[in-house]
Amino acid sequence: MNVLNSSEAHDECFMQSRTPATTFDALVVGGGPAGLSCSYTLAKKGYRVAVLERGRTPGTKNLFGGRVYSSPLERVYGSLKDAPVERWVKHERISMMDDDGAFSVGYDSAVSTSFTTYLSKLVAWMASKAEAEGVTIVTDVRVDEVVMENGKAVGVLAGGDRIDSDVVVVAEGVNRLLCERMQVVPPLSPGQVALGARQVIKIGAEKINERFGLAGDEGLAWFFLGRPSGYLPGGGFLYTSSSTVSLGLVLYLQEGMSVSSKHVFEILEDFRNSPPIGQLLSGGSVVEYGSHLIPEAGLKMSPSRLYGDGFVIVGDAAGLVLNLGYTVRGVDFAVHSGYLAAQAISDAHSSGSFASENLATYGNKLKESFVIREMRRHNAIRKLMNKKHVFDVYPRVMVDAARRLYEFDETSPKFLEVGRRSMKGKRSPLGMLNDLLLLARGP
Repeated sequence: MNVLNSSEAHDECFMQSRTPATTFDALVVGGGPAGLSCSYTLAKKGYRVAVLERGRTPGTKNLFGGRVYSSPLERVYGSLKDAPVERWVKHERISMMDDDGAFSVGYDSAVSTSFTTYLSKLVAWMASKAEAEGVTIVTDVRVDEVVMENGKAVGVLAGGDRIDSDVVVVAEGVNRLLCERMQVVPPLSPGQVALGARQVIKIGAEKINERFGLAGDEGLAWFFLGRPSGYLPGGGFLYTSSSTVSLGLVLYLQEGMSVSSKHVFEILEDFRNSPPIGQLLSGGSVVEYGSHLIPEAGLKMSPSRLYGDGFVIVGDAAGLVLNLGYTVRGVDFAVHSGYLAAQAISDAHSSGSFASENLATYGNKLKESFVIREMRRHNAIRKLMNKKHVFDVYPRVMVDAARRLYEFDETSPKFLEVGRRSMKGKRSPLGMLNDLLLLARGP
């Protein structure tokens, strides 16, 4: 790979002074899925592109749960035969948990539209694809500012050095410091994000298949509500890789800061040792752990402008993440937004300038894409995901109902009787109806 770290870039006279350095057709700030998708697509069209990445190598700063939906990547890269796919997800499970038990439902399929992977490996693979098309990737460099002249983005300042370009692609992720300085977003608030924490536990392929009922390269995606997040908004997840299991939780930051008295990794440890997770992961060793922020405010978190004179904003920086409770869409949204941004940049180039009115095609393409359609269509779920009773009352009620149905001495109960007893004093019928109506109304 033709990846340069910042010192090597200086040696090659890439950034030597405060005067403008080499001019690129496009500068991409951030070497994650969105930025690399955009740079790869532009390079294939013949543009000179540079990616500026703060990490030591592409992928070292990237962390997520473990699942990626494949279609958007196939649109950009074609075959994924050489991609770092761990397992293809063919088994889905969701569980409501209380302190003593779990109520689970599952779905098994012979086909798959998503796979598990390590994001660090996937990003490194995407970087190699971009490099093969001629993209210059500079790592270990911090971009401090997007240079604006007469209201137009003309380059960036990185470590005090200036690099000029015709257009700047802001793919900086959830910590949107550049966007704040450009005054297109306010500072992040706890109500906009969640904290994700994950452990990677090595068990071995044979034990994973045996314990989780898998065969070959089949994968499992498992979501949990209730106990894993301490009954706070958020939840737990488990993804199987080839020889490891990724176990983690998502905790909405505002509620976690105001209510929880435990450190997030204490909550994660409690989850790992709880039944049935403790038995399934017994004998495994933790080989990796980490945490990161996740955009959770939906379209309300989007910048006031996703494009302007000489710039576009993509991926997490644009707030393009959707948590449905039973699955999470993020990497595929990021990849597609980068792809659409590249298309719009190419269209603007053909129009003769990178003025806002020409880059507006990015906003139009994004609005018409599955990304924005999905985020709007599931807006009601986002509203429910902020309500504490969804993660406290309902998991306890579901597990209690299952306990009443199956744990009896002689007389088996009726369904309506179980429902009334389990719900008594916890959530009124009117409250449940309001929650159902919220889902039914949609956006």
